[in-house]
Amino acid sequence: MRLLVSGLAMLLAAAPAYAQSGADPLRAAITADLPYVQTLYVDLHKSPELSFQEAKSAARMAAELKKAGFKDVTTGVGGHGVVGVLKNGEGPTLLIRADMDALPVKEQTGLPYASTVVTKDETGADVPVMHACGHDIHMSAWVGTARRLVALKDQWRGTLVMIAQPAEERGGGAKAMLEDGLYARFPKPTHVVALHVNAAIPAGSVGVHSGYAMANVDSVDVTVRGVGGHGAYPHTTKDPVVLAAHIVTALQTLVSRNNNPAEPAVVTVGSIHGGTKHNIIPDTVKLQLTVRSYGDDVRESLLSGIKRIAEGQAAAFGVPQELWPVVEIKNEYTPSTFNTDTLSGQLQGVFKARFGEDRVVETKPAMGGEDFSRYYREDRSLESTLFWLGAVKQSTWDEAQKSGKPLPSLHSPFFAPDPQPTLATGIEAMTSAALSVLGGK
Repeated sequence: MRLLVSGLAMLLAAAPAYAQSGADPLRAAITADLPYVQTLYVDLHKSPELSFQEAKSAARMAAELKKAGFKDVTTGVGGHGVVGVLKNGEGPTLLIRADMDALPVKEQTGLPYASTVVTKDETGADVPVMHACGHDIHMSAWVGTARRLVALKDQWRGTLVMIAQPAEERGGGAKAMLEDGLYARFPKPTHVVALHVNAAIPAGSVGVHSGYAMANVDSVDVTVRGVGGHGAYPHTTKDPVVLAAHIVTALQTLVSRNNNPAEPAVVTVGSIHGGTKHNIIPDTVKLQLTVRSYGDDVRESLLSGIKRIAEGQAAAFGVPQELWPVVEIKNEYTPSTFNTDTLSGQLQGVFKARFGEDRVVETKPAMGGEDFSRYYREDRSLESTLFWLGAVKQSTWDEAQKSGKPLPSLHSPFFAPDPQPTLATGIEAMTSAALSVLGGK
């Protein structure tokens, strides 16, 4: 408890007041509520849970919705998913999503409220756990937004659906909630919105981009097979090591020679393993690939090309067909995230009016993945936007611009958002977005 209190006290004292509220009632209300939200943030940061294990986080999110004034709160949707519904007359139906899961990363931020959690992963191994992707910020801003929108019910009309989603990092949470009847058991949205912290822009800023925002993400395993033997007699073998090397090289042509240069694509071989000893040619070599794209046609071209190249190289090496490489596309596929033009343009205008031009960044598409994409892909008649929330302490960002030193990225053990301005801006941006969709002023 002492660590929690000292950590929160440091957090509250480290940064100047979020903003002079002046005559802006929304900003004044957010400023007044910020200590509550920051206390929640510290609690969540200290208690991260891995994908598909978010029982405590889900219980906390459900409790916070009820405390805020939501009467209709359902737990256990698609695993640990939480759905809160607040009906407030006729109007659009807005879904606001926050993700809850953390990563198997040992925190090295040095913060007094740093995570020291160690838990078992799906294999039973003990792993450290950290909110290295900012989902603790997402949950806290989500709660802060829910509290504001309940307080502002006289300023909007429609239905608000707040969902706390599990397993974003594993790419399965959104799919599980949809398969568990998210759009059938609960009011189907006309608009879906989420925010995500950004480790490259300063806290207090927001970023919006129309069109593709995040990539298709596929993981592919390739088992390269051959005929092993003595390293001194390679002519008696079909060497899978040399074959794997040729496959790795040839795969690069999928992007450089098979893909339209105007269509972004990535094929990265992140792991290659084979053999046990200097003078033994093994029977197999295993490759692990990550494949990134935006358009589904590009995705299909890359995936089919991996199989074509692997098998073609094996044939060229004289490997019998029954020993051609086995290509396995893993089922943890994350589709690309597309921000619809109408809603993205609307929110960009809302944010510029509220924060000023200098705090609204025109962000570029990223090759990371986000399963928020599935809510729009389930019904492309919806309006959908995922916007970025700056999270870097201003002085740290300024120094990085001067020195050229890279900032800690998302998923880094050193990633530490600047909580006060990040949370305040996130709540203000999401509340303003919601009021814009639901007819508020």
